[in-house]
Amino acid sequence: MDKKQCRHLLDSLSDYVDGILSEELCEEIDRHLEECQDCQVIVDSFRKTIYLYHSTAKNHTLPEDVRKRLYHRLDLDSFMDRETQANNQ
Repeated sequence: MDKKQCRHLLDSLSDYVDGILSEELCEEIDRHLEECQDCQVIVDSFRKTIYLYHSTAKNHTLPEDVRKRLYHRLDLDSFMDRETQANNQ
């Protein structure tokens, strides 16, 4: 599979899963997913992660150390820093 197409998919993954991409781009991604098992796994894992987050976030709060490790692993350190600053104000 053309890795350039895979990168294009990953750049748009969040918007694709959220359903906010143009119909044309969604169709392009759907065609890519029909042929690329690696990207199918990534999209499926991403959807499951979002589902798990939404299903547990309403009822539970992550311990701070777990939250920090998760944000770091997902490369969201800068987001966590902004969130922490907003909560401290």
